Amino acid sequence: MLAVHLENGSVSLRDRPLPHRPKGHALIRLLCGGICNTDLELQRGYYGFSGTPGHEFVGEVVAADSPAWIGRRVVGEINLACGSCDWCRRSLGRHCPGRSVLGIVKHPGAFSEYFTLPERNLHALPDTLPTECAVFVEPLAAACEILDQVPLPCAAEVAVLGDGKLGLLIALALHAYGHRIRQFGRHPEKLAIARRAGVDTQPIGAAPPEMAFDWVVDATGAPEGFRQAVRMTRPRGTVILKSTMHGLVGVDTAPVIVNEITLVGSRCGRFEPALDLLNRGLIPVEEMIADRLPLSDAPRAFARAAQKGALKVLLT
Repeated sequence: MLAVHLENGSVSLRDRPLPHRPKGHALIRLLCGGICNTDLELQRGYYGFSGTPGHEFVGEVVAADSPAWIGRRVVGEINLACGSCDWCRRSLGRHCPGRSVLGIVKHPGAFSEYFTLPERNLHALPDTLPTECAVFVEPLAAACEILDQVPLPCAAEVAVLGDGKLGLLIALALHAYGHRIRQFGRHPEKLAIARRAGVDTQPIGAAPPEMAFDWVVDATGAPEGFRQAVRMTRPRGTVILKSTMHGLVGVDTAPVIVNEITLVGSRCGRFEPALDLLNRGLIPVEEMIADRLPLSDAPRAFARAAQKGALKVLLT
């Protein structure tokens, strides 16, 4: 079977044997995968990664212990937890110290013709949800995680920094839940996607507003984004950190301490809210698709996804 391989900054294709399906796992045929910023960071050396990436996917189950899964279109949660440690017993398997992570840590990813994932990680897709929309479930779940982590009051005013793929999903998801969003970005054509959905957007200038928001989300993917978010947050406000970057980020802790700002790291989220938003047509993800390329053209797809200003590139 064909599989994408990342190593030393290069993207190549490998011919690999069909993966062994362990007990309790499903064998899944890839229908569509989405290249995200984490995949690009893995290519640049994040986690010292070498192997098959890919964690945003829609697939078809071709083999499973439970016959009910066979033939179903599915998406899947990416953390493979042990199921027995203290974190797992507290329903926090995403933080299981012994976990592997699809396409990121110790588990080959979805950018191959076939791959495996535990059946307990799978979510069946409704027939009404198109495959190219469903591929956004995993990143949209990460956007919705903010709602589980942070006690936003009704109709809270929230600043979202960044107009990339995740920044747009965060702004659109929080807006769909009734919050008042001001999204700051550098790309008018991207901000237009959020603006058409009703989000208040603003090009970010040299001097963004200071101490103007109780809630600020950094989804810039850039070291300066965190510093900017802190400057925009009122005393005793909250900064939600969504950027994943390879390498160290310099932080001036003085304004965080002096202004008693709360920092919240935010990562993966529950799939149920994301599936609900997409199935109800509340998130215009179709407008975020920049390109579609076959799996056999993965090197060109990664190059396209890495182009400045590119949104979601799909592998089929």
